Amino acid sequence: MAKQGKRLKAVYAGFDREKIYGLEEAVKIAKTNAKAKFDETIEISMNLGIDPRHADQMVRGVVGLPHGTGKTVRVGVFARGPKAEEAKAAGADVVGADDLAALVQEGKIEFDRCIATPDMMALVGRLGKVLGPRGLMPNPKLGTVTMDVKGAVTAAKAGQVEFRAEKAGIIHAGIGKASFGEDQLLANARAFVEAIQRAKPTGAKGTYVKKVAVSSTMGPGVKVDVASLAATA
Repeated sequence: MAKQGKRLKAVYAGFDREKIYGLEEAVKIAKTNAKAKFDETIEISMNLGIDPRHADQMVRGVVGLPHGTGKTVRVGVFARGPKAEEAKAAGADVVGADDLAALVQEGKIEFDRCIATPDMMALVGRLGKVLGPRGLMPNPKLGTVTMDVKGAVTAAKAGQVEFRAEKAGIIHAGIGKASFGEDQLLANARAFVEAIQRAKPTGAKGTYVKKVAVSSTMGPGVKVDVASLAATA
C-alpha cells in the first residue's frame, strides 16, 4: 500500500487536480499518469443535466470508437439456422437458442454483448431477470435485435461501446488503453462526446453537459473544460 501511496503522490504532484484542462491535454495527462503494472483503461465520465428516471430524459445508445477499446469483447448470439451460422462465421463466441437460454438461466453467461434475431425475442424475453440487471438485454434501439447478425457481431468486436446514463445522470465509458497513442485516445474521446451530444433527450432542460473528467483505471480524474468539447460538436 505504501508503494501505491507513493505512486499516487507522484501522480498528484504531476498536475493540478483543481485546474480544468482542455480535452486534448486532459487525455495526455491521464495517459501519462497511467503507470500501473498492467495496461490501464482510459475512461471518460460525463455528468449530464438530466434525470434518467424520466423517460424523456434518458440517454442511451451505442457508438463505434474509431480505434476500438483495446478490450476483447465476447459476443453471444441467440439465433437459429442460417442466422446462427452467419453469427459463427462473423466471429461470435457463443451461439444458440434454447440451449443458450438454459446456460444463461444457470448463470453461465460467457459473453459481454448479447445479440438476438427478432424471432428469438420471445425466448430471450424470459431471460430478462438474468440479462437485464447485467445490461445485456438485446434492444432494437441499440442494434442488438436485428437480422443483420453479421453487422452487429462485427461492430461489437470492432469496439462499439454501449452507453447508458446512471441514476445521478452520470455516463461513462472506456475509450481505449494507456498503450494507445494520444491521437487515438483523443479521436475516441471525441467520438464518444459527439455521440452523447447527439443523444441529448427532448426532456433535458438547462445545461446538458455539466462536468467532464478523464482518468485511467488507477489514476485520479482530470477535470475537462466543457467549453473545449464544443470543437467536437
